Amino acid sequence: MPDLGFVPFMPVLYHYPLSPASRFIRLSLGEYNLKTELAEELPWEKRKDFLAINPAGTLPVYLDDTMRALCGPHVMAEYLDETHGILVRDKRLLAEDPFQRAEIRRLIEWFLVKFEQEVTKPILQERVYKLFVIGRDGSSAPDSKKLRTARSNIHLHMRYLSWLAGTRSWLAGDRLSYADLAAAAAISTLDYLGEIHWSDAPQAKDWYQRLKSRPCFRSILSDRISKLPPVSHYTDLDF
Repeated sequence: MPDLGFVPFMPVLYHYPLSPASRFIRLSLGEYNLKTELAEELPWEKRKDFLAINPAGTLPVYLDDTMRALCGPHVMAEYLDETHGILVRDKRLLAEDPFQRAEIRRLIEWFLVKFEQEVTKPILQERVYKLFVIGRDGSSAPDSKKLRTARSNIHLHMRYLSWLAGTRSWLAGDRLSYADLAAAAAISTLDYLGEIHWSDAPQAKDWYQRLKSRPCFRSILSDRISKLPPVSHYTDLDF
């Protein structure tokens, strides 16, 4: 096992504050009232010791109290459901009905993969990562074309989110689920950066306000990135 610099006394989650996948697992752990140490990992550094834990170099990574590693949000969500969700039937984040489970998984995929590729990944790359990493051309200036494309895609996704929020009690059905947490993780990252125009999506805003008021969101709202403070309304529950 590589030298991680400390010996954990409880499970450890390697994360980056503005990583939607990391936020998704943090929210999930919070909903299940599971205590975890947070260890911030800078995704662009590709540390040797971190790669020894997860050769893919992706976040998040969860080490349980026996130092066994789980890598990736989908794997962790399934693990949490099988070890904790099944014990709290009325608060389970993955439904018991097979069709509902499929719908929840579909929406997790939508927000953590499709939305990530089309929106959050390019915006984080251009607005956040480039603040700390100089490119091969010696520049750290954002690519305006990539930002325009990603911002155009935001509108399409927000319309779909508004439709889901306006036609269902929660995004995947009658109960809060992983689908809501995956969407909230992605949306909250963009909201930190001031990329969401909430006046254009009132139904999505109402849904997000409900999520934002939950106890699991407290640590998310306390996140801060050096050189890049959040927009003024980021911590407001009624914005």
